[in-house]
Amino acid sequence: MVKYFFTRLKMKAAKTLLFFMLLSPVMLFAQLTLPVRLVKSTEKKQIHIYVGESLFTRFFYPDSLEKPVLFPVYDAGGTLVTRGFPINPRPGEPTDHPHHIGIWFTYENVNGLDFWNNSYAIPEEKKSLYGWIKTDSILQMTNGAPGILIFHASWVNQQNQVLLEETTRFEFSGNAEERMIDRTTELKAATDINFADAKDGMLGMRLAHELQIPILQDQQFTDNKGNVTTVKKDVVANGNYLTSEGKSGDSAWSTRAGWCKVFGKMGNDSVSITLFDHLGNPNYPTFWHARGYGLFAANPLGEKIFTNGKSELNLKLKPGAKVIFKYRILIQNGKKTPDIAELNQVFSSFNK
Repeated sequence: MVKYFFTRLKMKAAKTLLFFMLLSPVMLFAQLTLPVRLVKSTEKKQIHIYVGESLFTRFFYPDSLEKPVLFPVYDAGGTLVTRGFPINPRPGEPTDHPHHIGIWFTYENVNGLDFWNNSYAIPEEKKSLYGWIKTDSILQMTNGAPGILIFHASWVNQQNQVLLEETTRFEFSGNAEERMIDRTTELKAATDINFADAKDGMLGMRLAHELQIPILQDQQFTDNKGNVTTVKKDVVANGNYLTSEGKSGDSAWSTRAGWCKVFGKMGNDSVSITLFDHLGNPNYPTFWHARGYGLFAANPLGEKIFTNGKSELNLKLKPGAKVIFKYRILIQNGKKTPDIAELNQVFSSFNK
């Protein structure tokens, strides 16, 4: 009789645990991971990343592109969550800021060179003001759960002189309703380096049209060289931002927080993308360079701009010195968007 009682008790406990696992997408992600497969193209400089049988993204690093990117990016349901322009433009989507491609990691002012805004749109006579990030070797490709990709790149000027050496490790994972990228980037100085405070940096993502915040009138944005970009009125989009500090919509821009989420309706699903900062990153918590027109970026080095000159950072590195940045990107789709408590759990897990 006693044995029967404890057997029933264990069964009940197991059922209760299963119930809460099904309720919590955070716990569900921890328990169910699909195998990840990395496939290198034999013709082009790109590596396709599959979760299960579905394409998640590709690591794209052709010599013609000013930086390596993850493009395109899909959620677990196969919905494209990044803008197609300029590589694969889609009807009706915005065509501003041609340097916004998929997911990338760059900065606007490294020893005076602009690595962020460089693109095919920059005229040849101005190219000397911009830098390139050239991927020169793939160090590791490992299938599994997670799938791992490690690459080396050089941040160079137009004379091909190296300013920084980059080593980045990606971990890709996912399940039936979630996709996740953990990125660790080490930058090693090849010379004296000054990351002068600037607005545009560092981990960036250009969102699909539907995830933009509706724009009720034309807007103009000017970069540090006086180039003006016009963003047209747009009432088709339905996205919104929310930070861990409770800032939402356009009010999220320039504020600091441990994470920021963009969310909106895409087809029949609620889609959300959350970027998580790491406690060990320089100048934690990051400033959020999250624009309503679809730029979603974490920039810890833009302090002077985001504080309206009240304080500044100007991160410097001596030759041989290193700085490390860690971020998590969580993409979820389903009937509802994750709430603050659920995302705080992911943040805590990422920062263990």
